[in-house]
Amino acid sequence: MAYEVWAPEARRVEVRIGGGSGSDHPMRPVPGRDGWWRSADGLPREHGTRYAFRLDGGPPRPDPRSRRQPDGPDGPSAVVDHSAFPWTDAGWTGRPLAGAVLYELHVGTFTPEGTFDAAAGRLDHLVRLGVTHVELMPVCSFPGVHGWGYDGVSPWAVHEPYGGPDGLKRFVDAAHAAGLAVVLDVVHNHLGPSGNHLPAFGPYFTDTHHTPWGSAVNLDAPGSDEVRAYLIGSALSWLRDHHLDGLRLDAVHALADTRAVHFLEELSAAVDALSASLGRPLVLIAESDRNDPRTTTAREAGGLGLHAQWNDDFHHALHTALTRESRGYYADFARAPMAALARTLTGVWFHDGCFSSFRDRAHGRPVDRRTTPAHRFLGYAQTHDQVGNRAAGDRLSASLPPGLLAAGAALVLTSPFTPMLFMGEEWGAGTPWQFFTDHTDPELAEAVRRGRRREFAAHGWSEGDVPDPQDPATRDRSCLDWSEPGRAPHAGLLEWHRTLLALRRALPELTDPDLTAVSVDFDEAARWITVRRGEVRTAANLSDAPAEIPLGGDVGGNADGGSELLAAFADADAEVLPPSPGVPLRLPPRSVAVLR
Repeated sequence: MAYEVWAPEARRVEVRIGGGSGSDHPMRPVPGRDGWWRSADGLPREHGTRYAFRLDGGPPRPDPRSRRQPDGPDGPSAVVDHSAFPWTDAGWTGRPLAGAVLYELHVGTFTPEGTFDAAAGRLDHLVRLGVTHVELMPVCSFPGVHGWGYDGVSPWAVHEPYGGPDGLKRFVDAAHAAGLAVVLDVVHNHLGPSGNHLPAFGPYFTDTHHTPWGSAVNLDAPGSDEVRAYLIGSALSWLRDHHLDGLRLDAVHALADTRAVHFLEELSAAVDALSASLGRPLVLIAESDRNDPRTTTAREAGGLGLHAQWNDDFHHALHTALTRESRGYYADFARAPMAALARTLTGVWFHDGCFSSFRDRAHGRPVDRRTTPAHRFLGYAQTHDQVGNRAAGDRLSASLPPGLLAAGAALVLTSPFTPMLFMGEEWGAGTPWQFFTDHTDPELAEAVRRGRRREFAAHGWSEGDVPDPQDPATRDRSCLDWSEPGRAPHAGLLEWHRTLLALRRALPELTDPDLTAVSVDFDEAARWITVRRGEVRTAANLSDAPAEIPLGGDVGGNADGGSELLAAFADADAEVLPPSPGVPLRLPPRSVAVLR
C-alpha cells in the first residue's frame, strides 16, 4: 500500500515513516489527479504505523486525512486499519428519526473520567430513561485534554484522551447493543486556531469570504472541489468506518458557498447514497440560524435535502415563558412569551419573515405545515449552547423550582417536534456546564480568557463572576454528579422524564408528524398554556398562583364530558386532581398535567 496526500502548491513531498526521527521517502505526482502525491508501494502501513508528510523540505506535518493523532494534533499521524476492530453490531439496522428522542452528551464531562469507555458504562441510564439516539458533541482531535470540541483541527481523527478511534468504536458498538443510535456533532465551518496544518497543504481556506473565525473554509473558490471532497469524505468515514447513525452539522449558516449546487446538497446526496448502500437510516441534522425550511426540503423539490434542523425559536419561546428573561435575543419572545410559545408549537418558527429586533431586520420564512413533518425539527429546553454560552454556565435548574422544570420537560417531550435533552437535564442536574478550554499555546489561552471576560463585561458581569476557561476546575465543575439521580429533588424529576417518555412511546398522538393537528390555548396574564394533540392534552400552569384551565371547546368546561389524568407534577407535593366533567382543570402553582 502507498501513502497519498493532496498538496497542489508543493514542488517536493516526502513521507516520513516512524515519526519524528524516522526515515523520509520521496513521493511522486499522481498522473491525472492534479495536486495529488503518492509514495512508492511497499512502505510500512501496518495498523499503528506513525507517519508524517514533509512539503518542500519543511517540518513533518500530520496527514490532513489522519485517522488517528496519538500524540495530539501537532504530532505524527498513525495508520488505522478499520477492518481490525471486532464489531459485534452486525444485526444493527438503525433507528429512524421519526419517533426519536435525542440526548446530547459531551464525552469529557458526562463522567469524571471523561472517556468513551466511562460513558459507555452509563448507557443503561439512557436506556431506562427512554431516549433513542445519543448525540455526541465533537470528538475530533484538538489541542490539550479538555474542551468543548468545536476547535477541532483533524476532521478525520478521534480525540486521543477520549479513547481514540477504537474508544469511539467501542462506545458505538455498546450503544447499538443497547438499542441506541449514535449521532456525532461535526464542524465543517471552521477549524480551531491551534494545531491547524491544513493551510500548509493547499487552499483549504479562502479570503473570498470571512467568518467570525477568520477566513472561510473554501467551498466555492479555486481548489474547492478537493476541499468539498475532503469534508464529504470525512463525513462518510464517520458513518461508514465508525458505524455512526448520523451527523449534527454545526452552524451551517456559516458555510459560505455561492456555487449552484450547495455543499450541503452535495453532502446530503452522498449520505443518502451511503444509507442505501448500508441498508440502514443515516440522518443529517443541521444547526441553522436562517429559519429557512428549504434546509430540510427534499433536493428534488429544490431544497438542500437535510433530514432535520434544530429549532432555537422554540427554545427561546419556552425559555422566556419559564424564566421571564428578556435580554438579547430573548427580547422579541419575552414581550408575550405564552403567545410566542404557542406560535412556535404550531408554526415551528417565531421569526418566519417578521421583524427581528436582535438582528434589526426581517428574518425567516414560513414552514408549510401541510407538507412538512414535525419530526424534521428538534425541540429542546436546554442545549450545550444555551447553557454553556451563559456567563456562569448555569442550567435552568439553577434558577427554577422543580415544578417549572417539570412543566418545561412536558412541553418539550409532548411537543410535535423531535425532542432533545441535554445531559443531566433529566434529573435537574445541580452542576453547571461552563465554557472550558485547554489550549497549550499560552498566548492563545490568555486571549481566550480575556475575550470571554470582555464579552460578558459588556453585559454587566463582573470579571470575577466569569469562570476562567483555562482553569481545570472549570471543567471539573461541569462534570455530572452521578450521585444526584438517587436523591431528592433529582429523583422525582428523573422519574417524571421517564414517565413522559413512556407516554410518548405509548400514545400515537405524541409522535404524529402532522403540524396542522396541533392546537394551543393559553392565557398570557394567567400564565397557563394547553397543547392538544389528538385526544392528548398537556396543560401547564407557569404562574405562582393556582389556575383554572378549560380543557374543552367551551371556556366554561370540558366539551367531551371528562378527561383521564395520565401524569402530573407540581411543586411542594401539591396534588393535581383529575378534572370533573364540565369543570375546568384546577392546577396548583408551577405544575403540569398530561390528560386524555
